[in-house]
Order: sequence, then structure tokens, then C-alpha cells
Amino acid sequence: MKPAAFTYHKAHDVADAIGLLSRLSADGEDPKLIAGGQSLIPMMSFRLARPTSLVDLGPLRRDPAATSIQLDGAGLRIGALATHRSVELATAQLGPDFDVLARSMRWVGHLPIRSRGTVAGSIVHGDATAEWCLLALLLDAVIVAEGPSGTREIAAEDMFQGFYATAIEPDEVVTEVLFTHRAPRSALTEFARRHGDFAVVDAAVSLGSPGPDGSLTGGRVVLGGVAPAPVRVPEAEQVLVGGTPGPELFAACADAAAQAIDPPEDAAGTAHYRRRLTRTMVKQALEQAWERGQTR
Repeated sequence: MKPAAFTYHKAHDVADAIGLLSRLSADGEDPKLIAGGQSLIPMMSFRLARPTSLVDLGPLRRDPAATSIQLDGAGLRIGALATHRSVELATAQLGPDFDVLARSMRWVGHLPIRSRGTVAGSIVHGDATAEWCLLALLLDAVIVAEGPSGTREIAAEDMFQGFYATAIEPDEVVTEVLFTHRAPRSALTEFARRHGDFAVVDAAVSLGSPGPDGSLTGGRVVLGGVAPAPVRVPEAEQVLVGGTPGPELFAACADAAAQAIDPPEDAAGTAHYRRRLTRTMVKQALEQAWERGQTR
């Protein structure tokens, strides 16, 4: 299928993009930003999205900050137009505390998609199974957005509000994503019908450092595909606190995660099936996260 008719605009900088969005909205149009286009264009082709105007952010790539990947005292800063592929290749820049980002990129579609799709575009799209959305929750991301009223920062826990719904306003442009939680013992894994398909269930986890007695100080468990938006599972996280790392603890955590959720039923699977997948994905991710920490 072909997209419905739309008007194309090219933004020259962030201010120009904001101005175009504001003017078009005031004129009664429904404008959308396009960066990599790997999510929006397919939805338009299937007439699932029908924006009357597209505002192209491509020219903003001339600014090095738009595609930068930089580690500093606050955490890891990734420019909004950095691609999945650029993160996948940036292991040295990410350091051990954030290299889960690079390792997770293999789950993002196929190479052509990773080479064009952008970090911010995936987060703003708000797909409940998107790897970047899970990673944003896992690593306490702060999404920096600019709009007519200035710049604001949105915590990942406030970003995802429902089915493809985020806290970004229609006239705002994301300029940077800051990941603040360092997680050297972390992993993301998922199950899809075919490699590159959308995940049925995916899980991202991190483990705290073992204490003097070998027990864990805690951990994080984030799930996708089990709710309209990605979710942290405090019931599963609580199981990790004070536990001794190993198969028994990881299985108990996975069981707690599966019991805590109320997943949907659709063409991809029943609620029972998603709970079973959750148990498997969480256990695998915990094992990989622990093994990763042991090899450092």
C-alpha cells in the first residue's frame, strides 16, 4: 500500500522544526517528525498513521551533537539522531557500565533498519516491545525535549504512557537521551517468531554488586510485550535483594515476574503463553547478566 497524501517539510535546525510543528498544528494539520522513518513510514504505508505533514529532521545531522555518543560524569549522552548501528559499533565509547546498549542492538530488526533508525525515534514511538524503550527504563534515561516553552527533561518512568503513547508533546523535538544508571551486570533478551520481527516478549535486567557475603544488593527487571507500555516489575526485583546469585535465585525471580503480570491475548499468543515466555526470558537475561559481570 501507499501512504495517504501528505506535505513534506525540511527542518534546518531544532528551532525551525519546532516552528514548523507549531505553525502546522495551529493551521489544523497533524504534523509528524521523521528522522530514520523505520517505524513511521511502514505505519503510513498501511494507513495506520495518516499525518498531513512530515517534518524531516535529516538536515540536523550536520550538527555533531545530534549524533554524538559521549560518556561523562552524569552518565551516557546519546544525540537524538544517533542510529542504532552507531551505538552497536560504539562499545569503546560506552564503557563497561553501558555496553548493554551495544549488545542489545542485535535484536533491533536487520542491518538496514539499524543503519537508519534512530535512538530517539524509537523511544518517542513508544512501542511496548522496542528494545530502546526497555533500556530507557532499565538505565534511568532522561529524555531531553525542546519546544516553544523551552527545554524540559522527562524521566523514563514518566515517558511511556500507554499503547504507542509517550509524554512528548506534538510541538516538541527530542534533542538528547541521557542514560544515568550504570549497569555493568546487565542483559536484554527477547523472543520473536523470526529474527528481526517484533518481539512477543522481551526482558531487560541488571544485577547489583554482590555484598561481602556474596548476596546481591538488588536488581532491576523490565518487560516488554506484557502490557501497553514497557514496565518494571518490582515484585521480581524484590526477590533479588539479599539473594545468592545462581540458578535457584534466578528461577525464583523469573517466576515472580511471570506471576506479577497480566499480559494481553492476541494473534501472537495467549496470556498463558506470554507468562511462560516471560519466565524463560527473565531467567535467561539474569544468567547472561551475571555471567557478564563474572568475566570483567
